[in-house]
Amino acid sequence: MTESTTDVLVIGSGIAGSAAALAAARGGAEVTIATKATRPRGASSWWAQGGIAISKNDREQFKRDILAASDDTADPAAVDILVNEANEVVKDVLRETLEVEFDRNGDSLDFGQEAAHSDERILHVDASTGKAIHVPFLNYLEARDNVEIEENTTALELIRHDGRVFGAMLEHEGNIESTFAGATILATGGIGELYPDSTNPAGMTGGGVAMAALAGASVADMEYVQFHPTVCVDADEQFLVSEAVRGEGAVLRNGDGERFMPEYHDDAELAPRDVVARSVESEREKTGEVRLDTSPLDFAEQFPDLVELCETNGIDHHEGIPVAPAEHFICGGIVVDERGRSSVDNLYAVGETARTGVHGANRLASTGLLEGLVWGLRAGEDAVSVAHRTPVATRTIETPELLDTDPELPDQFARDKLQRLRGIMAEDVGLERTPVGLKRAQTGLRQLKGEVDAYVRTRTSRSLYELRNATVTALLIAQAAEENAQSRGTHYLVEDPLPEATR
Repeated sequence: MTESTTDVLVIGSGIAGSAAALAAARGGAEVTIATKATRPRGASSWWAQGGIAISKNDREQFKRDILAASDDTADPAAVDILVNEANEVVKDVLRETLEVEFDRNGDSLDFGQEAAHSDERILHVDASTGKAIHVPFLNYLEARDNVEIEENTTALELIRHDGRVFGAMLEHEGNIESTFAGATILATGGIGELYPDSTNPAGMTGGGVAMAALAGASVADMEYVQFHPTVCVDADEQFLVSEAVRGEGAVLRNGDGERFMPEYHDDAELAPRDVVARSVESEREKTGEVRLDTSPLDFAEQFPDLVELCETNGIDHHEGIPVAPAEHFICGGIVVDERGRSSVDNLYAVGETARTGVHGANRLASTGLLEGLVWGLRAGEDAVSVAHRTPVATRTIETPELLDTDPELPDQFARDKLQRLRGIMAEDVGLERTPVGLKRAQTGLRQLKGEVDAYVRTRTSRSLYELRNATVTALLIAQAAEENAQSRGTHYLVEDPLPEATR
């Protein structure tokens, strides 16, 4: 087992982790980015289609839209930070530093509109905005002398001492390294692996949330799991159909060819995501399918990347794109303050891993990249001062005892158990939940966690630790959902079915 030290350790390489690394590097810190991704497709940010929202000239209206989409559960103070800093951080980092070429309409930037936005305020690059941002971001960081990027590297455990975090145990191709850091920033992305269908890339097991929770950090709003309403799940490789397509006029039709969203919400296809997702699922159950009709717009001209995805996957978009809801984003996570600081000293969280309070019960479209950028910069800047006043004396810190790595034997065990976990989450902790189902889910997940913990005690492997993280995070979601008896946003409770004998 080897050792290394760094000022700031960033775990994750999406826009939030990259922004944190950028701010820390600008502050003169030595930064190590550890990411399980192999660039660039392995990070969630790469897959973001719609774009990044900014305030333009009306911060108050942007704030009102965010609060309304959240069902008035978002933290107004956190939303103020987001909308007040949106224009400047996008200009500084994306347009001037990375020179991202956002789409233009003549000489002006082309702003799009998406569900629950009252204005056209979304900057985009076709339907591949995440890719257009993420690739140059990583290239820019890699060119800096004080930033090291370790790919295909997984964090197994946080290193703790006297109630503080001093880095993490990292695994790379079977080798384990103790990486000590003055400040540690978790930016591990979402929870897509917990559900059978998700817009996330592979490997999103909620690792940051699980590691932080096991280290004693507070978590909140874990029940608020957002499902994107328009994901082409019938394709060879399922893909998300951006909200921007509906913003440009596409409509949803059920298996009978009828447009149905006006019956569910006054804003029809541009209603909040949780409303559209449940409506799509309801119509699929009633009529067998739902298709996104793109004929009202020039789909090929406006969204050539999506046209290519359709063609690659054998989908004829002229007949409508078959869509269904799939897990997309968790609104809760590690509780952090305005600087991304968790309740455990020296430990930060940013991006989807964090619960900043911006999203509440439901996230407004195209605010995910923006939140990651704003809080990533804030956390990275703050982490520099923490790292400089917290010298890492590695000789006084005991690292977690990990067994010799066993990369082969546990893999099938992990795959089988993860499949079981996904079944539990899809059945009882999905778009609609019942009190009975949530209790049943917790029983199944606790039993599963016990089996996983027993196995982890006998060997070490990436797949086992990712499975452990998945079970911890899934349990946190199910527990939070059961404890919240009020349907809000993405947490939607229905009555338990009557027992057979009473029907």
